Amino acid sequence: MNKKTSSKKEKTSISASEVKKLRGETGAGIMDCKSALEEAKGDFEKAKKIIAKKGIEKASKKQERETCQGYVATYTHLTGKVGAIVEVLCETDFVGRNEDFRNFAKEVCLQIAAMNPKNDKELLKQEYIRDPSITIEEFLKSHIAKFGENIRIRNFQRFEI
Repeated sequence: MNKKTSSKKEKTSISASEVKKLRGETGAGIMDCKSALEEAKGDFEKAKKIIAKKGIEKASKKQERETCQGYVATYTHLTGKVGAIVEVLCETDFVGRNEDFRNFAKEVCLQIAAMNPKNDKELLKQEYIRDPSITIEEFLKSHIAKFGENIRIRNFQRFEI
């Protein structure tokens, strides 16, 4: 009985609001957020890193799955002299219609307009313009983990007058 009592004292108590906050910032599932917070002993920043690491591992496993749904995003700069179009694919129309997925596609489109990558390999290696601490490939993998589906940037084109 003492062993059970002492092990309960060692376990960090995680509140629902902490789980909700982590879920809001990472998009990970409730149980994944709870277990990350428990593993991090309540340290929010450490839990975010755990979620990211697990998400990248999950994303790697999904990269061979077929993608036949998606969204075509466009961006035109305020001057009207630079624009981009990108085709981003996913596995299901459910994700393809999701607002977060569409926002991801728009962000990739903005990246293409701003950084003018020559091909998809160059695009994936670029620093994400809104967060230089990650690459577009890491940004992509975080969304694969978030949606639980394979996501591919299939085609893109940048236009400039």
